[in-house]
Amino acid sequence: MKLVKNLIPYIIIFVIVVIIRTYIITPVKVVGSSMVPTLEDKELLLLKKYDHKYERFEIVVFNYGASKLVKRVIGLPGEHVKYENNKLYINNELIEEDFISVKTTDFDLKQLGYDIIPEGYYFVVGDNRNNSKDSRMIGLISADDILGSTSFSFFPFNKFGVIK
Repeated sequence: MKLVKNLIPYIIIFVIVVIIRTYIITPVKVVGSSMVPTLEDKELLLLKKYDHKYERFEIVVFNYGASKLVKRVIGLPGEHVKYENNKLYINNELIEEDFISVKTTDFDLKQLGYDIIPEGYYFVVGDNRNNSKDSRMIGLISADDILGSTSFSFFPFNKFGVIK
């Protein structure tokens, strides 16, 4: 009985940690260079699992096959996305992307067979547009496949803090 009493605090801590990692936040690792210069390969981020309403330019993590990919939301449900002459147009309105420095090749959502992004889907791209497996190749991402969003890096320590 004394052994059980001694184990109760550890069991409570274990349950709390499992709940936090399952429903609130969990670490996630960037794999590859598709988000350079914003995020580097092997960078560790905190994934907010409770946030399921994604905004333009927010960084999200989603399941793609057996992998977890980290990308930036560009197009929201109900929108038409087009890149023309290295410029982003949403519903034919020019949108500034001041966080990228590489050229984005021309692309139109119609190439994926859509006039607008259907409800429950998002158009995502990597910041390193020349080396990114993203919606331009793999199609729209279902909200069901998105694990959450991230805005905080905790390793390497020189990048510790809010992601710019």
